[in-house]
Amino acid sequence: MKNTTIYKSFMLTVSLGFLLIGCGSDEKQPADNTEAVPVTIGEVTIGDSSTILAGSGQIKAVNSANLSTRMMGHVESIPVKIGQKVNKGDLLISINNVDLRAKKAQVEASITEAQVAFNNAKKDYERFQNLFNESSASQKELDDVTARYEMAKARLEAASQMKNEVNSQFAYANIRAPFNGVVTNTYVDEGDMANPGVPLVSVESPATGFEVEAKVAENSISAIEVGTKAHILVKALNTTIAGKVSELSASAQNTGGQYIMKVSLDDTDAKILSGMYATVRLEAEMESDGKTVVTVPSEALVHKGQLTGVYTLGQDNVALLRWLRLGESYGDEVEVLSGLSQGDQYIVSAEGKLYNGAKVSIQ
Repeated sequence: MKNTTIYKSFMLTVSLGFLLIGCGSDEKQPADNTEAVPVTIGEVTIGDSSTILAGSGQIKAVNSANLSTRMMGHVESIPVKIGQKVNKGDLLISINNVDLRAKKAQVEASITEAQVAFNNAKKDYERFQNLFNESSASQKELDDVTARYEMAKARLEAASQMKNEVNSQFAYANIRAPFNGVVTNTYVDEGDMANPGVPLVSVESPATGFEVEAKVAENSISAIEVGTKAHILVKALNTTIAGKVSELSASAQNTGGQYIMKVSLDDTDAKILSGMYATVRLEAEMESDGKTVVTVPSEALVHKGQLTGVYTLGQDNVALLRWLRLGESYGDEVEVLSGLSQGDQYIVSAEGKLYNGAKVSIQ
């Protein structure tokens, strides 16, 4: 009986111990130690409808050329390298021209022969002309000599034209710089076969300035003309350069409904290089109807199915997903038709996974 009482007391004590442990665990839940996600934010700014995003494109020198040949042959030498400065007339590429040199020798021989024949025919013509004036030669004899003289003259002229043709072909065997500039690329090596119309070397002249080719939507083209001021954002340099529209296409039949436009950059101390990407924004005088333009960078957008949104910055630095209605895309920027208003802060990029309600820290 005593042992039974002791056993029951032991079991009661163990049960109470487990109960207390369970209650203690419920009261001391681990705190949420999730670290804040480092983010970069942007703020919505609003501009009027007189600002037009004209898209993006690559910067290139105004004076640039891709040089090719009209003849086929093996590349004998390339006396220049990429990045080398050249002057107008400098040899850039030499193509094997043995056949052309042989043809030139034949033409020169035919010119010599035609010249001798012409000189003899000219002497006969002059002599018979004097004899005819002295009534010592008939009209038929003079006519025959005159005909031989004219034929000899025509053969000499034909041979001379053939020489001009051969000399012009040498310009395609020896590719020379069309202007002072810099070699930007070579597309062949020594020994390669050069084919007609295929680029061999590229040259550009940075001294002539730079330009950007961009496209303009049809709903904005009526407000743009040659001379319209532009702001060109060079992404690699993170700088904006002033410029103006230098050329504007009048047709969009072959460009998907968008009009081609060239924008020349003003002189600047920025280290611009051909091939850098740039976004063009124009100052166009459109009819004012109270319309505003809001854009966000495409990298900030979040896509879920057919919905597109952006994470905004809520109170206490919390990420809040907000769905947007978007308009046209212009390079790396997208027009926001609804969903954001002036002063809203949105997350451009994050160094971690974002979700609705996630804690963030601003970098």
